[in-house]
Amino acid sequence: MNKMKLSEFDFELPEELIAKYPSENRDESRLMVIHRKTGEIEHRNFKDIIEYFDEGDVMIRNNTKVFPARMYGNKEKTGAKIEVFLLRELNRESLLWDVLVDPARKIRIGNKLYFGEDESLVAEVIDNTTSRGRTLRFLFDGSYDEFKAKITELGETPLPKYIKREVEDSDEERYQTIYASQEGAVAAPTAGLHFSRELLKRLEIKGVEFAELTLHVGLGTFRQVEVEDLTKHKMDSEQTVISEKAVNIVNKAKSNKNKICAIGTTCMRSIESSVSTDGLLKPFDGWTNKFIFPPYEFSIADAMVTNFHTPQSTLLMLVSAFMGHDLMMKAYKEAVKEKYRFYSYGDAMLIL
Repeated sequence: MNKMKLSEFDFELPEELIAKYPSENRDESRLMVIHRKTGEIEHRNFKDIIEYFDEGDVMIRNNTKVFPARMYGNKEKTGAKIEVFLLRELNRESLLWDVLVDPARKIRIGNKLYFGEDESLVAEVIDNTTSRGRTLRFLFDGSYDEFKAKITELGETPLPKYIKREVEDSDEERYQTIYASQEGAVAAPTAGLHFSRELLKRLEIKGVEFAELTLHVGLGTFRQVEVEDLTKHKMDSEQTVISEKAVNIVNKAKSNKNKICAIGTTCMRSIESSVSTDGLLKPFDGWTNKFIFPPYEFSIADAMVTNFHTPQSTLLMLVSAFMGHDLMMKAYKEAVKEKYRFYSYGDAMLIL
C-alpha cells in the first residue's frame, strides 16, 4: 500500500449534518454497522449493539472525565474579554497551567487576567508556549481544593467550537460519559457518550466485560493536519494510564479468542501505545503521542465503536487504517446520503 496523503481524507460534509445537540436518549442515536470481511453496511439503533457481542467479549472504555476548561477573563487596564482554555496543569504547587488564549495577539507576558464578576481569581501570563498558547500562573490565596472549586465554578463545559451555539446546563451532563471518573480531559471521548446505564446493565447481564483505561483527551486530538505527507504530522502528547486489571481482562479475552472492542479512537490509540512483543497488552502510565494512519497493523482490538469524524482529521485516518480506506470512504458517503449526524454529539459506527 502506498503512503497515503492528506488530500485522500477529504469529503463533502453538508453543514446541517453537524450535530448541535445529542440525541434525546444516549442509546437511541443511530448506529451504522460495518462488516470489514464482507463490506456489508447495516443501519441500526445504538442500543442494538448488544446483538453483536457475546459472553466473554470485552469492551475497552476510556474513563477520563472532562473538566470545565473554558473560562472567560478580562485583561487588566483595557478590560478586553479574553477566552482562556485550560489545557493542562503544569505544576500544582505554583498553580501553573498551559492554556490557549483567544484573541492571542492581545496577550503578552506580564499581562494579568481577572476572572469572575468579583474578579476574585487572577492569573498572570508568564510564558509564551506557542502562537496561541501561554503559560499562566494563577494567583490564589487558599487551598488547592478551593482553587479547583473556583475554576469549576467559573469554567464552562468545553464544547467543541464547531457546535455553534451557547453552552446549556444540560451539556454539563451530556458532554460526559456516564462512567467518567478520572478528571483531566478537555474533550469527551465521544464514542462512549452513547452508552446509557440500562444498556451497560444489559451488556453486563449478557456477560460482556469492560476494561477501563484513562486517556486524558487533549486538543491534540483535534489539531488540524497541515502537511500533505502524513509521516510529518506530530500528535500532541496525552496522558494515559492502563492498569494491570485492564490488561488482565483484555489478554484473557485475547487468549480465549473473544472479541475485543475499543470504544473510541482514544482507547484504540491508548492500547496500541502499549503492546508487548508477543502482541499482548501491557500496563502503561505515561504520555502517548501515537498517530495511527494507514497502512497500520493493529495488535489488540478487532472491533471498534466510533463517531463520524471531520474530513482530514487524525481520527478519520485511524478509522481508515482500521477498516480499509475504500470501505471507509464508501461508509462515509452512505452516512452523508442517509443523513447520519456527525461529530461529538452525532451518531455512531460499529466496525466489526
